[in-house]
Parts: sequence; C-alpha cells; structure tokens
Amino acid sequence: MKKSFTVTRVSFKTISELPGYWTEAKYLDLLELMDYDNPASLDKAEIKDMCLMSLTDNEPEDAAKIVLTYVFGDKLNKGQIDNLSNEILEEKLWEEYADLSLHEEFFAVHQLLYGAFEGTFPHAEAVSFQVKIQEMTKNGLSIFEDYPEAPLVRLMAGGLPDNSVINRLFDDKLEGEQFQEAKDILWQLKMAKNENNELVADVISSHYWFKDLKYVDGFEAETHADE
Repeated sequence: MKKSFTVTRVSFKTISELPGYWTEAKYLDLLELMDYDNPASLDKAEIKDMCLMSLTDNEPEDAAKIVLTYVFGDKLNKGQIDNLSNEILEEKLWEEYADLSLHEEFFAVHQLLYGAFEGTFPHAEAVSFQVKIQEMTKNGLSIFEDYPEAPLVRLMAGGLPDNSVINRLFDDKLEGEQFQEAKDILWQLKMAKNENNELVADVISSHYWFKDLKYVDGFEAETHADE
C-alpha cells in the first residue's frame, strides 16, 4: 500500500571522494602489492602520497590493473580485470558497468587513479545529500523499517523529473513489488528520526542518479515498501 510523504532537501553537494573508503591500511596493502620496500616504516603522513607516487611509477593501464585487482580480485576474473584496465581510461565504470552492486567500488578505484594520474582517468563525481521525510499518512514511516532503500529510492524518484535516469530505467521497479537494485543505487545510507518525529536520511550515491536533486527544494510524493 502506498503512503504519502513530504520531502524537504536539507543539503546537497557534489563530492569526488568516498568518505572513509581509502584507509591507511588499504594504502599499505597497495604499496605491498607494488613491492614497495617496508611500507610499514613510512610516517603516517606520507603513506597516501607514497601510494599515489608508486602508482605513477607504472603506466596508467598497469596502475589500473593493480588497483582493480586489489579491489575486485575476489569478484572478477583476470580476463575481466585485464579488459577493465583498458576501459577505465575512458569509461565511467561507476555509472556504466552492468553490475550495479560494483558501482561504489568502481567509484573508489576511479577516485584513487584520478588522484594519482590527474587528467588521465575520468573524474569521478558522486553526491552527498540529506532529506527530511514527514509522513502524511498515519504510521507511514514504518515502511522504512525493514528495507529502507526501496521505499526511499521510490520516494526520491517522485521528486525528480520524469526523464531522470532513475525514472527512465526503473519505471517498473518504482511501481512494482521488488526493487533489489535500490540498495546498489544508494551507496551509503544513514536514517534516523529527529525530535520532530521526522525521518532524516543521509545519502551518498552517484551523481548519475541524483544530479537533478540539487534543483529540488521539496516535494510531496507517494512510495511503498517491497513485498
């Protein structure tokens, strides 16, 4: 059953880095993969810069292969990684790769490679936004309890233009009973109620999906949970 809500956009910004993804430990792992001598001896302030510098000691395609292998070694085979190490030089894999569940990690790969080879790889863009959700239907907020990504993407689509990517590609899922792709559209999601019993959602996702939200201050829309 559909529920009605009022949505207010609190904040919206374009970001080029995923908060917290590339950690000191991951930079050290990459340095070891690149046979850097005793990376653990590096001063903490130097670890990231040394990792980027070590990547640039390789050709861009070879550097891409190193990072792709580190991130996707347990998900993609060698042939796929070899192909992607060429494609990533031109294509926005965080938007274009067929498997949506890998988009967030592709963004992280692009983020690192762009930082090392500025101008060589496509510039990755994501969005970070916060919205307040007020129920217009009694107990409406309960639909966000079990699998909040599906009703939230449906709700946000109601505030986007009809020709937005989400509305064009997922029109059947927006109206249907199952929307498993929603969890991969919303890369990071935090939801909590505030003192006014409004649901506040903090989202990080691809610029590809939600770029039009920056033009929307607020709207009313319906949504429903997955069956």
